[in-house]
Amino acid sequence: MNKKLLISALTKYLMGLILLAVLIFIPAGTLRFAQGWLFMAVLFVPMAVIGVVLALKSPELLRKRLNNKEQENTQKGVFAASLLMFLAGFVTAGLSFRFGWLVLPKWVSIAAAMVFLIGYAMYAEVLRENEYLSRTVEVQDEQKVIDTGLYGIVRHPMYTSTILMFCSAPLVLGSVISFVIFLVYPVIIAARIGNEEKVLEQGLKGYTDYKKKVKFRLMPFIW
Repeated sequence: MNKKLLISALTKYLMGLILLAVLIFIPAGTLRFAQGWLFMAVLFVPMAVIGVVLALKSPELLRKRLNNKEQENTQKGVFAASLLMFLAGFVTAGLSFRFGWLVLPKWVSIAAAMVFLIGYAMYAEVLRENEYLSRTVEVQDEQKVIDTGLYGIVRHPMYTSTILMFCSAPLVLGSVISFVIFLVYPVIIAARIGNEEKVLEQGLKGYTDYKKKVKFRLMPFIW
């Protein structure tokens, strides 16, 4: 295993864990925020498992997933909008718990956690199917069109999985207001897809034919 890659992965994992804890628990004003701990668990435990599997079986894919330096100007804007949404959404969830703003019952959080894990399972399957799954929008050397598995149903199953995850995340945290903020996420993803498909059509052989074969981007029979 590449030592530099391992250090980079561990560093980003720990930084993400600490940052999220700060964004959730400081606004909540307490560590006694059960929904906050539930969300931390359903996010970071599967993340650790997937990270270990990638490090052992597909270190090159792990390296791609750690890279978030976008080259496309449109994607830089998408990244900035996503960052603002996450910051506002998680801080609001903590504040909602602290001040009792439209807090959802715990059974909703548990149900949402199950939806979140379903989205995570889809995400893991996409990683298994597509070895070219970079975190940034780009066409890689020798990249081929993937049209089997989930890619035979929708063209962007990774984004479908992340929509399930991040639209259920504020519900896991029990916050209605945070959920409204996170509803911006599908709009952000739609903008990302529009630009991404232009890049793929221009640079990836066979992608135009793939679009004709698989007509739906995110949701079968919807879009």
